[in-house]
Amino acid sequence: MSTTWYECKVKYRKTDETGGQKITTEPYLVDALSYTEAESRINEEMSAYISEEFKITNIKVANYAEIHPFENADRWFRSKVSLLAYDEESGKERKTNMYLLVQANDVKEAYDNTTSVMKGTMGDYSIPAISESPIMDVFPYFSGEEGELEQLERFNALKGSKPEALVEVMDHMEFETAPEEEAVV
Repeated sequence: MSTTWYECKVKYRKTDETGGQKITTEPYLVDALSYTEAESRINEEMSAYISEEFKITNIKVANYAEIHPFENADRWFRSKVSLLAYDEESGKERKTNMYLLVQANDVKEAYDNTTSVMKGTMGDYSIPAISESPIMDVFPYFSGEEGELEQLERFNALKGSKPEALVEVMDHMEFETAPEEEAVV
């Protein structure tokens, strides 16, 4: 089953570095089956972090194909990945874009993390854009069943980890002229 992520904007009173209070609206991501469940989940998650009252101002479906947390990273970046496919009928190259939410400390690290996530991809791809996302935190859905407890621990461990250093690999393969099967995206 495919995961549906909902971006929920939460408005609340925040204390800044100087001790003053200001009203702020911040986006969060929750994994849910419907808008109603997304609202319920964001209320539950934010109640643990915000002691005062808060208001959910907006909920919308987020356009992320995958979410990738990494340890020792504190910000989320939106990576645009263009998958390249050759259309045999028209003889043209076709691009299909997808967006990944990747955790990193800066844009370079976000690029490295995106590359490490995509390294197992069989087809050609490019990364035309990476930008810092306003997303403050991500709350995946876990039912609490025994098998998912391990998955939750792994997700939380990854949120606080650092990716391993990437090794630059030179690609010396030549492209074959034989038609390849088109990948379903």
